[in-house]
Amino acid sequence: MGKVSKNARTDRGNKGGGKDFVKVVVSERNPETGAYSYKEKMIHKDKVQDYLSSVK
Repeated sequence: MGKVSKNARTDRGNKGGGKDFVKVVVSERNPETGAYSYKEKMIHKDKVQDYLSSVK
């Protein structure tokens, strides 16, 4: 019998948690300098609208 790859033995993708999250990028302008800064956050896809409404 041949070798079995370690990747074949794992249950990758069966947990189902990674595809439920999205990256949200929000830009903020500094009132003093006028420069933009960006905040990145990983949020569950069901709570994106709640997060965006709380940021603005």
